[in-house]
Amino acid sequence: MTDPTILRDVAAYYGDNLRRFGSTPAGVDWRNAASQATRFDQLLRLVTDKDASVVDFGCGYGALLGHMRARGFSGLYRGIDIVPEMVAAAKAANDGDKLAAFEIGATASDPADFAVASGIFNVRLRHSDAAWHDYVETVIAALDKAGLRGFAFNCLTSYSDTDRMRADLFYADPCFYFDLCKRRYARQVALLHDYGLYEFTMIVRKGS
Repeated sequence: MTDPTILRDVAAYYGDNLRRFGSTPAGVDWRNAASQATRFDQLLRLVTDKDASVVDFGCGYGALLGHMRARGFSGLYRGIDIVPEMVAAAKAANDGDKLAAFEIGATASDPADFAVASGIFNVRLRHSDAAWHDYVETVIAALDKAGLRGFAFNCLTSYSDTDRMRADLFYADPCFYFDLCKRRYARQVALLHDYGLYEFTMIVRKGS
């Protein structure tokens, strides 16, 4: 059972970031556009078909959609976010995209071919590792339900340099989450931990 204060605190944190930095990588707590693009590229290894449907958990101001369209993605996209201001910014930035929709929420109202989540597990704020771990497992289960053909997510890695770790961030054990996804969700699971950032991406593919 997820602590109900987690979503409230996270929404307040990212709402404040958006007000301070606007619709930029800093507005969703990324260092810069280059690292943001690198993360997106890892997640999108999941999406094998250009015309597939995608649901994006924690869509922020809609940056992933623009990244996908620039790379030829032509399918349906739905972004969800718990921060109303983020959803408004995403709608404004992608107003002309007739195949895109954005909604306020923590989970998908309808499934898609693929479900992705970028950065939503990183900032735990004042919450304990145990409470945050429960939250992560709950969201992974929601990703599984939302992605009919598979899902992907990223986390900061527990293999980060200890002297650079921050108390307000969550550093996940990649081996634990690989095992969890392998045992609970699918046989085809890829752990990507080789792209130059202190994080990892999990790709879960369903089917044979």
